Amino acid sequence: MTLLDQIEIDIGTPNNLLTVYIDVWDHSLARKWLVALNQLITDQYHLEKNYCWVGFPESERNGHYMCQQINNSIAEINAANLGYNIDDVFTLENTVDTDLKLRHNKFNQLHRYFEDLQGVSGAMSTFYTQADVTTRWHIRQLNLLCHEFESWALSVRKKHTAPEWQRPSQLMCWLNAPRFALDDNDYEMFGIDSINRSLGGVFVGVNKAVGKHHYEVFCDEGNRSVDELTTTSMRSQSEAAGDFDIEWANNPGTFPWQIKQLAEFKVWLVDNGFDPDDKTLTIGHPQVGQVDLTRSFGTDDYREIWTDLGTRLNIWAVRTNNAQAIYPYSWHDSNYMQQQVECLQKGN
Repeated sequence: MTLLDQIEIDIGTPNNLLTVYIDVWDHSLARKWLVALNQLITDQYHLEKNYCWVGFPESERNGHYMCQQINNSIAEINAANLGYNIDDVFTLENTVDTDLKLRHNKFNQLHRYFEDLQGVSGAMSTFYTQADVTTRWHIRQLNLLCHEFESWALSVRKKHTAPEWQRPSQLMCWLNAPRFALDDNDYEMFGIDSINRSLGGVFVGVNKAVGKHHYEVFCDEGNRSVDELTTTSMRSQSEAAGDFDIEWANNPGTFPWQIKQLAEFKVWLVDNGFDPDDKTLTIGHPQVGQVDLTRSFGTDDYREIWTDLGTRLNIWAVRTNNAQAIYPYSWHDSNYMQQQVECLQKGN
């Protein structure tokens, strides 16, 4: 594919940096996305370092830590007296089974708390609109920690049962990232085939309409009909931003169990009145680029790549041909929550 640009990301700390090189593809969605990314970098938007490296089983942000953070945010939301009380506690014992399998119902309910409290793009909840900026920060954490915990738990289990199928990824999300609307040309990059992500693939970020996509709901809630779902916000993606994900896991697309699951997903779509070939459902992950693995790591062996990444779970700098920025802060900072609250308050 024709290249539009090349991006460099320095990961680690100044005394232990590794540069990841990304080739940006040239198509309709990638062009819009790159313009948005350059704006985020040029205007010094805040890169969310507390939700960046997910699915790395040895991360300091482990299950115990995330349960503490979930409980803390629940307590702060309850104390805000919004008229919405969460009577729930999260521990390792009630979130994963003894065989390390995630208890999906627990996290479906956590995500439902978030949906009730925040609402969706264009129809924000009254709980959210009346909340102060600090409480809004805690509401948002319910969503981020929900997905972060699910990714961590899956990788921990796979590390013990099928190490090659751990699911590490890198989520590059900026606070208050401006959005742009998707059009018919952009939808062509979606589709069920794009659910399978290759090692080093670069993809436009999460659903900016604030909601779950169809495949995520299918995986989280099993073979329920849409009338029986816990989630209330299964939505197609209508907006995107300069955010992006890098897939650091292996591509499961050719394996029988994945082929079977996607076939079952297609049946579920049809049974619920959806056309599996309808690109406007925005199912999957639209790819906008690819990491040059050999240039970045000297290898395309996922084991060596995971080792290199695992000792450098930090973003230090990002450069494109038109913009560059350094991100010297860390989620370890004692005032990191306040840093983010101030960014949310300023709108940048």
